[in-house]
Amino acid sequence: MRKQYDFQVTKKQQLFMNATATEVLFGGAAGGGKSHGQIIDAFIYALKYPKSKQLILRRTFSELEKSLIRTSLEFFPREIYKYNSTGHSGKFKNGSILDFGYCATENDVFQYQSAEYDVIRFDELTHFTEFQYTYLISRVRGANNNPKQIKSSTNPGGVGHMWVKSRFVDPAPPNTVFTADDGSRRVFIPSKIDDNIFLCERDPDYKKRLLVLPESQRKALLYGDWNVFEGQYFSEFDYEKHTCNPFPIPKEWRKYRTIDYGLDRLACLWIAIDGDRNVYVYRELCESNLMISDAAKKILENTELNENIYATLAPPDLWNRSQESGRSKAIIFSENGLYFTKTSNDRESGWLSVKELLKTDENGRTRLKIFKNCTEIIKCLPMLQIDRLRPTDTANEPHEITHAPDALRGFAIFYSRPNDIQTPSNKTTWTADLWEDYNNASQDEKEYIIKKYGEPK
Repeated sequence: MRKQYDFQVTKKQQLFMNATATEVLFGGAAGGGKSHGQIIDAFIYALKYPKSKQLILRRTFSELEKSLIRTSLEFFPREIYKYNSTGHSGKFKNGSILDFGYCATENDVFQYQSAEYDVIRFDELTHFTEFQYTYLISRVRGANNNPKQIKSSTNPGGVGHMWVKSRFVDPAPPNTVFTADDGSRRVFIPSKIDDNIFLCERDPDYKKRLLVLPESQRKALLYGDWNVFEGQYFSEFDYEKHTCNPFPIPKEWRKYRTIDYGLDRLACLWIAIDGDRNVYVYRELCESNLMISDAAKKILENTELNENIYATLAPPDLWNRSQESGRSKAIIFSENGLYFTKTSNDRESGWLSVKELLKTDENGRTRLKIFKNCTEIIKCLPMLQIDRLRPTDTANEPHEITHAPDALRGFAIFYSRPNDIQTPSNKTTWTADLWEDYNNASQDEKEYIIKKYGEPK
């Protein structure tokens, strides 16, 4: 006769345990019962599938020992489970195995090179790198008929915050199973402290302790906000405040294009300013592996007829001459019908200008709104991290998320101090700076300047 084990779980823990997707993430606020849900789920799986093999991981052994191993020893009945502290492995009476592992360095993953598991569980997934995750999930295999899954739990923040958010949180609404490009089925199950009724009853002051944390930590750990994390540069970004549904842009609003260009990624944003000087990002084009001629063509194709773009802003490096041809990217863009206004490359001032646009006034209003269909700038802007060596600047890694924010930075510094930057194309008065650029230009560049600004006056 089978013995019955009775235990209580929250509704969110039950969703996590019942999830059948290939990759499952149970994540969000601290105190949501995520780690406990992992242990209960591992226990049920081990009993349901005799001789099954599971691996449960933390980044370091110290973390593992103080959390998952300790919890398992308190929870698993000793009459059916024995833990070997030397091998960090537990064995159930029916032959099922639960290994406890860690990966303190990238190379630690190779200790599992020949291993096979039915289920691998990552606790605090954002503490792992994407390489560690993708390598280790390749160890989920076996000739038996047991369900094969990767089940993870985590809070926002940590070295892996961005790739975890991109893999699980961004592609689909919470609790929605979606199919990734590789064919795997994934789901993100959010958790908040209020979901854990047992913790709220037994430690009602825990929530109060989270309330006194610094803002970024409070939003991440108390509310499970994936747009906020420790080390985030734009902690003021708020999806609800800074995005809006698309609407027709009035003809009288002044419109700009602003770009960041490289062969690895073109980012172009279309921006409009209303009569109260509020800023709206209303269109974006973000695409990789475009030659300059193709990039110019794409930008022009995505610009509506008679849209009356006041200026197309670009960073100064596009005016640098190529050693091979002696010509600049700006010249090549102009030959393909796209004329630029040079912005400043002062990164610190540019990012501070973006912060000014994001700032919330005493009435809860902000000057920057982004149309919700501009998904890349919405995703990338809050993911930028503070540079460790220059706290006033953003980190350049991971590089793939920097392009759309850099385009916005170029606009923001132009918008905040336009008189310090080249005059837009429909102005014909030549400033001292413009004369200097013209006098130092090559013949091609002089022709470009005249086409853009008209004959010298």
